[in-house]
Amino acid sequence: MRIGIPRESKPGERRVALLSEAVAALVGAGHEVRVATGAGSGAGEPDAAYVTAGARVVDADAAWQADLVVKVKEIQPGEHDRLAPGSTLFCFQHLVGEPELARALASRGVTAIAFEMVRDGAGGFPILAPMSALAGRLAIQAGAHHLTVPGGGRGVLLAGGPGSEPARVLVLGGGHAGANAAEVAAALGASVTLLTRSEATRDALWARFDGRVALDLATPENLEAEVPAADLVVGAVFVPGAPTPRLLPRGLVARMRPGSVIVDVSIDAGGVAETSRPTTHDDPVFVAEGVVHYGVPNMPAAVPRAAAQALSAVVGPCALALAGGVAPALKADAGLAAGVLLWQGRATHAGIASEAALAFAPLGPADFES
Repeated sequence: MRIGIPRESKPGERRVALLSEAVAALVGAGHEVRVATGAGSGAGEPDAAYVTAGARVVDADAAWQADLVVKVKEIQPGEHDRLAPGSTLFCFQHLVGEPELARALASRGVTAIAFEMVRDGAGGFPILAPMSALAGRLAIQAGAHHLTVPGGGRGVLLAGGPGSEPARVLVLGGGHAGANAAEVAAALGASVTLLTRSEATRDALWARFDGRVALDLATPENLEAEVPAADLVVGAVFVPGAPTPRLLPRGLVARMRPGSVIVDVSIDAGGVAETSRPTTHDDPVFVAEGVVHYGVPNMPAAVPRAAAQALSAVVGPCALALAGGVAPALKADAGLAAGVLLWQGRATHAGIASEAALAFAPLGPADFES
C-alpha cells in the first residue's frame, strides 16, 4: 500500500504522526511510504531519518496521493481536493460541527478514521489519551503565564507567596486532560477543585489525588459557586463524537473577576465557555467579559518532539494494520473500527450525517466483504 505523510498546515502545528521508526516498520512490511519534505522537521525528525528508514521524501502533492494518508490534525480548507478519490484519511478529524468538511470528504469517497474515536480493549482512547494528558499539563503552564500582568492577567501566582494565598484553580472534566491539569496545578501549590459530570469518574479520582484536589460534580449549583471564585478555569470536557457541553454561559463568565483566565482545552469540539473561540499559538488569547481566554486547539504542538513520540508509538501499529488492508484491519479490530466516521464516502456516524445532511448507515459486516 502507498502511505502518505503530508506536512501539517494548521497554524502553529509542528507535530508529525509517524516518526522514522514507525515508517521503517511500514517499509519492512512491504509498503511504500511517501513523506513530504520537512514533514517531521518541526518535531526534530529530519528528512534524512525517513530516507534511512526506507521512505521516499517527496513534494507536498505527492505525499497526498496515497492510498492511506496519515497526519495529525484535521485537513484544512481546500486540502480535501488533494486526497486521492477513495483513499483513507487517518488523523484527528474533528468533523463534529464541520458539515462542509464532512460533505467535502464524502464527495471524494474518502474513508475517514478519527484518532479521537479509536478505542482500546478497555474502552479507552489510546491515541487521544496521551495528547489530552499533554494538553492538560500545558493548560496549567499557559494559565499560570496569562494570570501574570505581562500575560494579560490580574497578577496572581499559582503557588501564592509570602502574605498571599495560592491561586484558585477550577478544572472542569475528569478525563486525561482534566486529571493532568489538576495534578500539575496541585503540585505547583494552587488550591484546586475538579468538577466532573460523572460520579464514577469523581470516585475514581479520590484515590489518585488523596485529598490534594477537591472533587465534586459539575452541577449548576456547584458551577455557580465555583466559577466566580476561580482565578483560573480549565475546560477539559470530552464527549466522544459530540460537541462539548457549554457549562459556562456568558453570564457566568461575566461574574469572574477581571483578569481571571479560562484555558479551554475543549475548544476543538466547541469549548466549555459560550465566550470561547479558537485561537493560535502565535495569538493565543483574547479578552471577553473582562476574562482572558486561551483557546489554542492544538496545544501539544507547543512540545512537538514529545508529542510526536507519544503519537507515533500508538499511531504506528494502527497504521501498520490499516496498510495491510483497511477492511480486514477494521474487521479484526472493533476499537479501530470505532474510529470510522465515513466509509468510502458514506456517513457512519449519526451526528455527522445529521449535521452534514448525508445519508447515514452504520458500519457493518457487509462493508468488510471483498
